[in-house]
Amino acid sequence: MHSIDRLLHFRSQGSRDLGKTIPQMLKKSVEESPDTVLQAFKNEIGSYDYHSYKLVYRHILNLACALKDFGIKRGDLVGLISDNRREWFITDLALLCLGAADVPRGCDSMGTEIRFILSFTSCKVCFFENERQLIKVLDNIDEVPELKDAILFDSPSDLTMERAALLGIRVHKFIEFEDNGKKSTDAQRAEIEAEIEKTEGSDLATIIFTSGTTGTPKGVMLSHDNFICQCEVVHEVLTTAKEGDMWLSILPVWHIMERVYTYFIIALKSGIAYSKPAVEIMKEDINAINPQWIVGVPRLWDAFTQSWYREQKRKSGFALLFFNLAMSAGKSFCWAHDRVFGWICRFSIWQKIFDRIYGFIPFLLLSPFAGLGYLTVIRKLRRRFGKNIKACVCGGGSLQPENDLIFRALRVPLLDCYGMTETAPILSVRSPKKPMSGCVGKIFPSAEVIVVPEKDGVPLASTPLGPGKRGLIFARGRQVMKGYYRRPDLTKKIIDNDGWINTGDLGMLSIANEITITGRAKDTIVLMGGENVEPQIIENAICRSIYVESCVAVGQDKKYIGALIVPRKDNILQYAKDNNVYYDNYESLLESNEIHNLIREEIDRFTDEKNGFRTCEKVAKFISLPESFQIGKEINAKQIVMRHKIETIYSKEIAKLFASRSNSLT
Repeated sequence: MHSIDRLLHFRSQGSRDLGKTIPQMLKKSVEESPDTVLQAFKNEIGSYDYHSYKLVYRHILNLACALKDFGIKRGDLVGLISDNRREWFITDLALLCLGAADVPRGCDSMGTEIRFILSFTSCKVCFFENERQLIKVLDNIDEVPELKDAILFDSPSDLTMERAALLGIRVHKFIEFEDNGKKSTDAQRAEIEAEIEKTEGSDLATIIFTSGTTGTPKGVMLSHDNFICQCEVVHEVLTTAKEGDMWLSILPVWHIMERVYTYFIIALKSGIAYSKPAVEIMKEDINAINPQWIVGVPRLWDAFTQSWYREQKRKSGFALLFFNLAMSAGKSFCWAHDRVFGWICRFSIWQKIFDRIYGFIPFLLLSPFAGLGYLTVIRKLRRRFGKNIKACVCGGGSLQPENDLIFRALRVPLLDCYGMTETAPILSVRSPKKPMSGCVGKIFPSAEVIVVPEKDGVPLASTPLGPGKRGLIFARGRQVMKGYYRRPDLTKKIIDNDGWINTGDLGMLSIANEITITGRAKDTIVLMGGENVEPQIIENAICRSIYVESCVAVGQDKKYIGALIVPRKDNILQYAKDNNVYYDNYESLLESNEIHNLIREEIDRFTDEKNGFRTCEKVAKFISLPESFQIGKEINAKQIVMRHKIETIYSKEIAKLFASRSNSLT
């Protein structure tokens, strides 16, 4: 596929020289801001300790010295099975300093995944967060014949060490490597810095295995330059980010989004504070840190908004009424504001003119009510993010429009972003100064993006489509991966001879070069009548209901669409209480006519013709599931539905959906 000059991205004139590699970028930030806080982490009593760039860099060099003495060298692949924590960052950078590359995975991964990854990459050494992760490997050690050494961040028990020794695995404590590193001399650290200079931007930095939403995980090979090219221009996008800003880290850092933002932090000379993706823990950590930035996934922001609404429902009738009025006025005002001031993705000039006229009167009428509501109610919610918050970042899934509006009403910019592991990953992100709604942001300065015509997920031509035309999204640039590890056949299928990568996503470009995602090409459901249905659009709409936690649409080669629904348990129980619905247990409650009809009404309300849904896109039958989807079982660590696993786990339930038309939509 060839590019068209008028649609190619511009070469940024403001890109910064950060060096060729990630360690070089870190060294440069250390030299320029040695005393700025880089890491904040909890100590043994639960309060935060703060380490400067200079101190963290010394820890990295010391660990690199210890790892070099241990035998790790340039070109080695080293496993790294851990969630976000101080030691992960130190280990990652130490390995990169040596010219090695890490193969990361999170603690939520199943043993089969970890063993497959370590075996496929022939890792001889692997870092584990704790003995629970090591045990996942020991449970079937024959699947990882080349693994010989395990290094644990948390000290293991004697029993686990003895078991590992019997199975041929030498277990080491991370603290011992840190102690050995402290004994390093200036000459030894100088050798590490000399080794840093030998690494080229094209050298491998990491192999990140995709989460397996469609089958066997694939190892995405990412170079230093894949990350550096984004770090060079991030200041042009996150224009309000300043040196010394603190970022709250809550996502699994092995995931590409959290990882690239970790490197952005280094480029911006900011700091990172470690927390956990649980609302109550985050609240405490936000109070302690007062961060300027928080990166999360859609489900996290949904959990925040739901916790607010649950909290308000426990208040008196007048307080609840005032909260609902204030929030309703705030959201409606923001809706009108975006249209009047152009903070909305548009696909034609005429749409821009119409939106301003359409939003002007509501903007004037709602302005005083929204202002009063913010001062008396909403501002208190905003303070939940601390006194210094500049913006929250959302990626790794589809942001619900309702949550987007809530954050707009809070006056906390929610920066939706888009990308894929294979593009390291950022292809677009919203601006913190003008967070455009209806899109996932403007094309990132380091990337080229075009939309081409397609049919059934197959590109029909190389000629890019104009604004507002739906098609396959293709991307190109320095951030595109080196390829899939040991799978050149799969690499050729996704990257063409001109370097364009097929994202597999369907979308459109706006007149301002913003990206709107409309679905996944390979997730498209083709009904028996030949209609193509995008399940994500249906799922996202249904999940707007306060009574629905998760939804998976199914129906390939069937006459109609069915759905697996995970109701939002707290809200269902509250509904039953408010409406005197009697039940024996939660499962029986879901089977009751009252709850079945409630979910039915919610599905119909959000997927009717007024919301733009065709008859073939309406859910004819659904089944309510009592248990939430679990990471590693039905959803991956980015909390994206793994459809192939859903189809296997719930094969009986899916079969029931299409066994008869009783209780279906008529």
